Amino acid sequence: MKITDTHTHLYMKEFREDIDDVIKKAFNQKINRFLLPSIDRSTIPSILKLEKKYPNVCFSMIGLHPSRVFTDSLEKELNYIEKWLYKHSFISIGEIGMDFNLEKKFISEQEYAFQTQIKWAKKIKLPIVIHCRKAFDQVYNILLKEKNSYLKGVFHCFSGTLEQAKKIIDLGIKLGIGGMITFKKNHMIEFLHKINLNNIVLETDSPFLSPHPFRGKRNDPTNLRIVLKRLSQIYSTSEEKIADIIHMNVENLFFSKKI
Repeated sequence: MKITDTHTHLYMKEFREDIDDVIKKAFNQKINRFLLPSIDRSTIPSILKLEKKYPNVCFSMIGLHPSRVFTDSLEKELNYIEKWLYKHSFISIGEIGMDFNLEKKFISEQEYAFQTQIKWAKKIKLPIVIHCRKAFDQVYNILLKEKNSYLKGVFHCFSGTLEQAKKIIDLGIKLGIGGMITFKKNHMIEFLHKINLNNIVLETDSPFLSPHPFRGKRNDPTNLRIVLKRLSQIYSTSEEKIADIIHMNVENLFFSKKI
């Protein structure tokens, strides 16, 4: 069994004191690869440092998170990211997208940043990792506009409806599934079994979004085994079989040879 955490912030301060132990414990649970999304230019050095320390284990992404999109710094951030795209081999562009969770602010700037980074991804044939909170229609319309044979990626932390899931999958985007499916009142457990496992990847978003029964505590990659167990119950399929299917999904999306 091989498991990849396709979305973890292991470079953050929450792991500063015990990152080696965290990775060792994850390995003991058959979780042996970690994909690291960036937030803005300030997080890139920490991500690259961890990738260097753990080659072929930690893999870096690069992108401007929508919560870091501000009018006065937008062009500077995007220019910095674009330059890095051609200086280092990244696994993906992410996490990028739109976020209206607290308030609808910088709408046009978020749209511009999202669309710009999608165009980069298509140009250099990298998958994207999408952050979307209370902005599904805006995100979907941009993806629909940018759709072509090179557009692929993950809809990070998917928490929408079955109809929304089908729309995303039809675009060739996979669903990132994590700890939320272990919550007792999570609505996705009612329809998730209707989604083919070929369209799913696993993620923690650690140190955030710990699964039940660890809600409110620091999340870490070992908790993917809890998510996998819940998937096994939902799909009435063995953990080993689900892990094998999702492993191939990750291989094809992030690690297949570029054309």
